[in-house]
Amino acid sequence: MRDQEKSAPVVAGETYDVTIEGIAKQGDGIAKVEGFVIFVPGTKVGDKVKIKVDKVLRKFAFGAKVE
Repeated sequence: MRDQEKSAPVVAGETYDVTIEGIAKQGDGIAKVEGFVIFVPGTKVGDKVKIKVDKVLRKFAFGAKVE
């Protein structure tokens, strides 16, 4: 369990193709990469978007749409 916590499957500054799977309480879209949650503002469920990860924390990350 500990090993899983210390290494996120995403890296800040990298881009990923994701599908928005849900909406957070704050209204941000929720995408997952290998089960790791990434919050993406300005998206809705079902959107297939390319995102750039801005910030990676232990349990989740923040990203932004890239076009």
